Amino acid sequence: MNIKEFKKELIKYSKEIGIDKIGFTTADPFLTLKDRLYRQQELNYQSGFETKDIERRADARKIMNEAHSIIAIALAYPSKMKDSPKSKKGSTRGIFCRASWGEDYHIVVKNKLLQLESFILLHYPNTKVQSMVDTGELVDRAVAERAGIGWSAKNCSIITPEFGSYVYLGEMITSLPFEPDSPIEDQCGECTKCIDVCPTSAIVAPGQLNAKNCIAFLTQSKEMIPLEYRKEFGNRIYGCDTCQTICPKNKGINFTHHIEMEPDPETVKPLLRSVLKVSNREFKNQFGQMSGSWRGKNPIQRNAIIALAHFKDESAVVDLMEMAKNDARPVIRGTAIWAISEIEGNKGLPFIKECLKTELDAIVIEEINTVLSK
Repeated sequence: MNIKEFKKELIKYSKEIGIDKIGFTTADPFLTLKDRLYRQQELNYQSGFETKDIERRADARKIMNEAHSIIAIALAYPSKMKDSPKSKKGSTRGIFCRASWGEDYHIVVKNKLLQLESFILLHYPNTKVQSMVDTGELVDRAVAERAGIGWSAKNCSIITPEFGSYVYLGEMITSLPFEPDSPIEDQCGECTKCIDVCPTSAIVAPGQLNAKNCIAFLTQSKEMIPLEYRKEFGNRIYGCDTCQTICPKNKGINFTHHIEMEPDPETVKPLLRSVLKVSNREFKNQFGQMSGSWRGKNPIQRNAIIALAHFKDESAVVDLMEMAKNDARPVIRGTAIWAISEIEGNKGLPFIKECLKTELDAIVIEEINTVLSK
C-alpha cells in the first residue's frame, strides 16, 4: 500500500476508534511560534508549566531525528452537565472546568494515539513514532492549527468548525512522509468577546495570553493567590471556562459520545466544606481519575476556601477558624484568615487578632496585617 492510500486507511481507522478529527502536517519547524514563544518568555507571560527548551517546542526534528510528518488528533468533550447540583445556603459547591470532567484526558487521548501507533506499525513496522498529549514538548495548538484541525482563536484555544473549542488535542511525530493537510482560515472575525470578559484581563491581545494572570493557571498554582484576583475566582476550584462559554462558535455545542468524558455531578461540583476536610487518600479516591487532581489537594482546598468567601458561607466559619489556627500549611492558614474576614467582616477581627499572637510564618503574618489594616 502506498503512503497516499495508507493515509486514507489511517483516517478511516481513526474514526473507527472514536477519534473525532485527524489532520496531518509536516515536521518543519514552527518558526512563527518560536518567535512568539521567545517573546512570551521576554514578557514573563509563561506559566512555568511548559517545557523550558523553546527550540524543542517548535521543532519536531529536535525531538526525533527521523521526523517527517506530524499527525494531530482531536476528541470532543461535553460542555453541559445533566442533573447539575445547585449551591444552597450552607451547602455551597465549587466547580471544576469542563476540561477536567470525566477521566483524565491525558490518558484518554494517549490511548487513542497508542492505537494509531499500533495501526501504523502493523503496516509499516520500521516506522519511528512518538506521541504526546499536553505535557509533551510540542505545542498542541500549533500542531493542530497547521494540520487543519481548527484555527487558533483570540482566546488561544483551537476552535473546530464541528465541535467548537471543546476538544482535547494530541499529536504524533512520525517518520512517514504523509501529505500535509491545509490549515483552516481564521473565523473569529472582529469578535473580541473572549478578551472583553476575561475576569483578570489575562488575554492581553488577540492570541496572546499572560498565563500568570489567567484564572486557569492561578487555580493550579500552589502559592497565595494575589488579593486582586481572589474575588474573580467565584466558585472555581480548578480551571476557568469563561473565554469558551462566551464564544459564539461554542453556542449550542455539546457532544456526549465519549462515555469516559461524562462528568459525575457530585465530583465536578463538590460540596465546598467537604473539600476542606478531605484526606489525601479520600482526595485520591474522589478526584484522582480527573486531570484536575494533578497538583494534589492543596491548591483545590485553597480554592475551596476562596469559593466559600465568594458565597459568604457562614456555615463554614468554624471550619475556617480551625484551619486558620491549626493547619500546617501557611497558604491554607493565610487564605482561611482572609476568607473569615470576607465572611464575618468586623465580627471576625477578634479571632484574627488572636491568630497574630501565635502565628510565626511571614506569609500568614502579612495576610493578617493586610486584613487588620483594612
